Amino acid sequence: MVEELAQADDTVAACVDAPAWALPEHDLIAALDAAHRLQQRLAAVTLTLIREIDGRGTARAQGASSTAVWLRERLRLTIPAARRLVDDATALDTGKPGIRQALADGHITLDQARVIADTVPTVQTTAGTEAADKAVSLLTDWAGQFDPTQLRKLGTRILDHVAPDIADAAAQAALDAEARRATRDRHLTLSEQTDGRLRLTGTLDTEAAGLLRAAIDPLTAPSGPDDTRSPGQRRHDALAEVCRLALRTGDLPDSGGDPAQIVVTTSYDGLTRQLSTGALDIGLELTPETVRRLACDATILPTVLGGAGQPLDVGRQRRLITGPLRRALVLRDRGCAFPGCDLPPRWCHAHHIHHWADGGTTSLANAVLLCGHHHRHLHHSDWTVHLGDDGHPEFTPPAWLDPDQIPRRNHYHRRT
Repeated sequence: MVEELAQADDTVAACVDAPAWALPEHDLIAALDAAHRLQQRLAAVTLTLIREIDGRGTARAQGASSTAVWLRERLRLTIPAARRLVDDATALDTGKPGIRQALADGHITLDQARVIADTVPTVQTTAGTEAADKAVSLLTDWAGQFDPTQLRKLGTRILDHVAPDIADAAAQAALDAEARRATRDRHLTLSEQTDGRLRLTGTLDTEAAGLLRAAIDPLTAPSGPDDTRSPGQRRHDALAEVCRLALRTGDLPDSGGDPAQIVVTTSYDGLTRQLSTGALDIGLELTPETVRRLACDATILPTVLGGAGQPLDVGRQRRLITGPLRRALVLRDRGCAFPGCDLPPRWCHAHHIHHWADGGTTSLANAVLLCGHHHRHLHHSDWTVHLGDDGHPEFTPPAWLDPDQIPRRNHYHRRT
């Protein structure tokens, strides 16, 4: 297969710079159809390979917490896109073979295949195998006329065509299936921008959408005739206010041994002279004005720093890495330090590099921040960790994964 794909790659590469302007209109349209059909066939091949990789456990063997995380690193995808591919691969592998074949033949698109794969299980459960086979055939035919959105709407009444005697009872089953899809597809992504801002994207299920609207709608009305904020800006400010209200309740779960809080690092002199910027524990920079505003309504936690700005060790008087030491660890690692992991500090454990029971100190120089999966993985694999010359964690992979055993770092939490 590798050789065949390499040949196909060469063929496609030869078309990239081909002079499309020279094609007659008929040939231009035919070339577009052929390229689109080839794209769907390659999607079928890709999903087959992903399913095999997932089934073999390749991702976990190489240190990733899931196949989706491994795909993100390997193919430079977003996590939602990688998870969608894993789900698609599973659905096409375990579903009706006619769906995968239609995709491989270029008769349907990947989005249409998703719709059909989502629809057919309900028909199978409700009306049996014969009706499910008819549904695949009918939906595949309709895919030649309707886009995925229209095809999904038609799919909600597919039993009217393949099993009309039980269609009404099955309509409720279709609604239940839609609710399950909404639960499966729910997600929220926080993407850090280069200027310190965050971009929020995601899909909320019906209940969460209702909760969000109920929480922010009362706060989105203009504050008066002089309020020049746009609707989007008012929603932004409303969400920030809801977060402030939640933090004030004191009812949020602890975060790594500390109450939920915002931690800002700045210098005392800079703060008093209104000159110093600040850094959140998640790595975002704050203006001097914002730092001073937060300091007006905050508990100030002094930390003694060494000459290079490193928080001093606390030695071996305690085993747990909590309080000021944990905050220093968060400021250094900014999240799980294992290469390729993007989990934030709130989901991480503090790991002793040299085990405390073996004489290791509870100190910044002997600690690294790891999420639960990578904490367990480090304890039960041949990966090792140490601090580099600049005081940041480096992980050495086992020889079977990298014969040269070149140390690796996590680049998700730092801009450089």
